[in-house]
Amino acid sequence: MKRNEKTPVRLWAVGFWLLVWQAAGMALGRLWTGGHLLLATPLSVVMRLGELAVTAEFWQAVGWSSVRIFGGFLLASLLAAALAVPAARYRWVRELLGPPVAAVKAVPVASFIILALVWLDSGSLSCFIAGMMVFPPVYLGVMEGIRSADGQLLEMAAVFRVPPLRQLRWIYLPAVLPRFRTAASLGLGLCWKAGVAAEVIGLPAGSVGERLYTAKIYFQTPDLFAWTVVIVAVSVLFERVLLKLVDHLAGKAGR
Repeated sequence: MKRNEKTPVRLWAVGFWLLVWQAAGMALGRLWTGGHLLLATPLSVVMRLGELAVTAEFWQAVGWSSVRIFGGFLLASLLAAALAVPAARYRWVRELLGPPVAAVKAVPVASFIILALVWLDSGSLSCFIAGMMVFPPVYLGVMEGIRSADGQLLEMAAVFRVPPLRQLRWIYLPAVLPRFRTAASLGLGLCWKAGVAAEVIGLPAGSVGERLYTAKIYFQTPDLFAWTVVIVAVSVLFERVLLKLVDHLAGKAGR
């Protein structure tokens, strides 16, 4: 097996750990009357998720959090791609942007969230934090993709005076899109984790983070697990849709 080969997630393995989870929850409930407050069983989580899914408040919370977090991802990706173009060409731009990019990568998310609360309202906090987390991987990925473009093809394009748009499609996009795909996949996971964490701290009304915090305060363990499942599902859905779109663009660029 190759070292970089990903291990697939098998249904039997998922089923096994769900059974372990169910058995642990039932055993804890039998040993202690308040055991269900510490560990909800998968069945109770699914039942609670079904109860939540038929309410308008559930979809409003999911919708608002998705708009804020994915909006931060899109804005940060556009800004990162725009700055990566001059950074790939000019060394002084790379050196100028180096310290803030390194700082965003190194500083803990909680510190950024607390600092951002000084400047922003709780409603826009998750958008800002999500964008901060996705900016470094997209910026670095796009910049390295531009710099890795085939130099011989660029020389040939200059000799034959190929228009810039054709150079973009046939030379730069094939070099940038694979790196952007990897960066976007990583960035989406980071921005959802950071965005929900920002909502838990900032507590904007009607958000998923607020529901998580409320479930924790009132020991509503099935709600806590149910909202966690929702966060994972929405994050995976956005990632699949975005990667499909990038693959489609890559296929069109290669034709």
